[in-house]
Amino acid sequence: MVIDSYRRRWRCLIQRRDGGGYSASMTLAADRPETFPSSTRRSAMTFLFHRTPERAVSPRPSRRLLAAAALLTAGVALSFTASAETASKDKKFVTNAAEAGHTEVEASKIALEKSSNPAVKQFAQKMIDEHTTVGEELKQLASSKNVSLPEEPSMAQRAKIAVLEKLKGNTFDQRYASMIGVSAHEDAVKLFQKASSSAQDAEVKSFAAKTLPGLEKHLVMGRELKQSLDAGKK
Repeated sequence: MVIDSYRRRWRCLIQRRDGGGYSASMTLAADRPETFPSSTRRSAMTFLFHRTPERAVSPRPSRRLLAAAALLTAGVALSFTASAETASKDKKFVTNAAEAGHTEVEASKIALEKSSNPAVKQFAQKMIDEHTTVGEELKQLASSKNVSLPEEPSMAQRAKIAVLEKLKGNTFDQRYASMIGVSAHEDAVKLFQKASSSAQDAEVKSFAAKTLPGLEKHLVMGRELKQSLDAGKK
């Protein structure tokens, strides 16, 4: 009997033992077990049932043994389904974080080219420098977890950047401050706050908690930049 759950394959084998009785064992069968989370590898143990017959040995395993093996297999399958869902949430976080970082860096590079406002240029350069550093740390973390990260913003984020790129002068500055300085960082802060408290993987959780204060600082700076530009427009 084989259970396939989230790329983990458990094999349940019932066989007759020497001298009578039967055993039911369940082991992890996978091509690359080293790629699984440590919690999964620790769970890859063999469960053994044994019945010593008091009477003549039947040529087939008992119904009780078959039922016990089936229950054990089903329980492990349910456990790893829940684990898979948790791992999927952590993967979604690092993916979204990477896309958010690419968005801020790309938009800020455009701001350096198009804006003539010193405050906007200063903010944009800081975003490029600090989000590039965070992006490298995220890339190393994802690599250690065998997760492939996107190399660019999402389609929705690219569409917003395309609109921003068409603007000029004060209109560009105000849209950049609103879109990147405020909105993008509000979303990033929410994303990292959630991961810092609920991520299952300890290293992912630590990365989110360590990065969060910097993002909160960026949000404060973005709001101040937007307020300054709005005041100058009046």
